[in-house]
Amino acid sequence: MHVREGMSKVVLTVNPGHTLREAARQMAERGVGAAVVIDPEQPGPGIVTERDLLESIGKGQSPDSEKVGDHLSANLTFAEPEWSLERAAEAMVRGKFRHLVVVDGGDMIGVLSMRDIVRCWVSEGATSEVPSP
Repeated sequence: MHVREGMSKVVLTVNPGHTLREAARQMAERGVGAAVVIDPEQPGPGIVTERDLLESIGKGQSPDSEKVGDHLSANLTFAEPEWSLERAAEAMVRGKFRHLVVVDGGDMIGVLSMRDIVRCWVSEGATSEVPSP
C-alpha cells in the first residue's frame, strides 16, 4: 500500500500568527495531531504538532501569547505519494516524528500520520517487508 492511499487529503492549515491555543483548539475539533503551517513569506509549509504544544506548555509558556510560527517542528520531512507505507513508517521512526507532509511535484497534497499507517495495516495488512536499516 502506498502513502497516497493512506494519507489524509483534507489537511488542517493554520498561519504562523495563530496562537498555540488557537491551533490546539482547531486540532482538537478536527481530531488531528498536527496542523500544516502556511506562511506566504516562506518557501514551503511547516508543521506544528501535539508535541510542539506540549513542549511549550511544559516550559511554562502561555498558549494564549505564543505564536505557532515560533514553535514549528524542525527538519520537516516530506513524503512522496508513491512511497510505500513501510518506507514512510521507517522515515518517521528514524526522524522521531509521527507526521509527514505529502508533496507531489512541489504541491502539498496531504498529511500521513502514524495513526493513518496503523489504520491501513489493521484494515488491509502490510503488503511488503519493512526495509532494513
